[in-house]
Amino acid sequence: MNDIFELMLNEHKAKDELGERNALYETMQQVALAGLYRGGFFKEAAFYGGTCLRLFHGLGRYSEDMDFTLVHKNPNFHFEDYFPYIVAEAKALGREVEIKKKDKVNFGRVESAFLKDNTDVYNLRFQTEKTLKIKIEVDTNPPLGFETEQKPMLLPFSFYVQCLSLPYLFAGKVHALTFRQWKTRVKGRDWYDFEWYVRHRVPLNWQHLHDRILEFTGEDMMFDDFATLLHNKLQDTNIEDVKTDVLPFIMDKRELEIWSNDYFVSLINQIKWQ
Repeated sequence: MNDIFELMLNEHKAKDELGERNALYETMQQVALAGLYRGGFFKEAAFYGGTCLRLFHGLGRYSEDMDFTLVHKNPNFHFEDYFPYIVAEAKALGREVEIKKKDKVNFGRVESAFLKDNTDVYNLRFQTEKTLKIKIEVDTNPPLGFETEQKPMLLPFSFYVQCLSLPYLFAGKVHALTFRQWKTRVKGRDWYDFEWYVRHRVPLNWQHLHDRILEFTGEDMMFDDFATLLHNKLQDTNIEDVKTDVLPFIMDKRELEIWSNDYFVSLINQIKWQ
């Protein structure tokens, strides 16, 4: 095994098979980011979502997928142009990767409804001791007006990743929490992240959230109407399903002991709006 790759894995100090799996996912995400940086991807796009929060802000759960958004309109953007850089970076670390664009026609109706028509989706498959698959989404026609910041990553070498700043990351997460519709599952990871933002007193940018809602639903939703919608989502969702989803991604199950619908509803009043 490549020394740098092994160093990155060992940083996680995995104690069991699930921990080893999560460590592999995160290491491969870092490798993908390094390859994208080599290719100049972050001149065009920014990183957001739970994996961004995990890697650059210390979120206490692991994550699987990677989400990016263009920072300006570019009809000539093709994510495929960056594939060779990811492949080359992985190869330099002794890993083999395969990247394929995912056909959204094959998504379930509910999941595909959440994914915008102009969001490109790719499957990144790494050949490790056990084959891992990371889904990458690139929003090629995003609601603009968000702010970004450069965040450093030190392994597998030192480089910067352009990321949405926290108030806009929070807006994207609350949008996902409120409007994500999976047929048979609840994404408890959204709830975990929501609690993290509130606990860390991160302000939520209402304008960006409003723009995301408008783009997704076509509705010019007012603040009070959204607050009611969020309240109902947090009150009515089966909290045991929420916990079941997030458990494989956290290291300390005691974090969930306080979780209840009433607890999450109480967090609404603690959101700092921007």
